[in-house]
Amino acid sequence: MQILDSYEQKNSLLNTMNRFIGAVNNMDQTVMVPSLLRDVPLDHRVDVSAVRTASAAAAHLDQDMYSSYVLLKSIRNDIEWGVVPGEGRGKDSVGVAGATEDEDLEKQFHVHLQGLHRVLSKLTRKANTLTTRYKEEIGCGN
Repeated sequence: MQILDSYEQKNSLLNTMNRFIGAVNNMDQTVMVPSLLRDVPLDHRVDVSAVRTASAAAAHLDQDMYSSYVLLKSIRNDIEWGVVPGEGRGKDSVGVAGATEDEDLEKQFHVHLQGLHRVLSKLTRKANTLTTRYKEEIGCGN
């Protein structure tokens, strides 16, 4: 039972948020000169000139490591300090026909919780990747 509890706790939203915040804090402490991130692709296998010339591809990829850096810090700040209600957010139209309000709220909660967990895990990997790539760019090994 204790093994199951520790596994479930490891995957809790609070732990996922803490891992993300820790990864962004590590990234923020590592990146001493954020301007060096401009025009550097996050994935070193991506050819920067190819991304710049293909506008359709550029729309689906981050412009550079700097854009990712700014985005990750902004999301961390929103998690730590909250967001202003109603700022660019519409009312959710998610609903289940014939369901009671409580069932609908429970379903919405679980859908959003799972989605938030997935997004935070991806953002954590992105922050860790950015930190590693920055170290590679400045010639600082692990």
